[in-house]
Amino acid sequence: MLDWQLQDAKNRFSEVVKRARDDGPQTVTVHGKPAAVIVSASDWERLTTPQMPFTAFLLGGDRWSDDVVDTINDRSRDTGRDVDF
Repeated sequence: MLDWQLQDAKNRFSEVVKRARDDGPQTVTVHGKPAAVIVSASDWERLTTPQMPFTAFLLGGDRWSDDVVDTINDRSRDTGRDVDF
């Protein structure tokens, strides 16, 4: 990732965009401090597309076999022991 001073980024904007597309995000600095990041449209879409909710991920996979479900359901229900503090 290349840092561009604001003035250079303005003067060479097409190059900044090309490098964002080809090489990855480009940082634009103002007075030596990061002020903005130029990213390609494909990176932006990937970053802003909503991800699958975790519950949908868990429920969307292959069904568990009956043996696995039985093993889970037959597990001990013991919650441990009482501890006095």
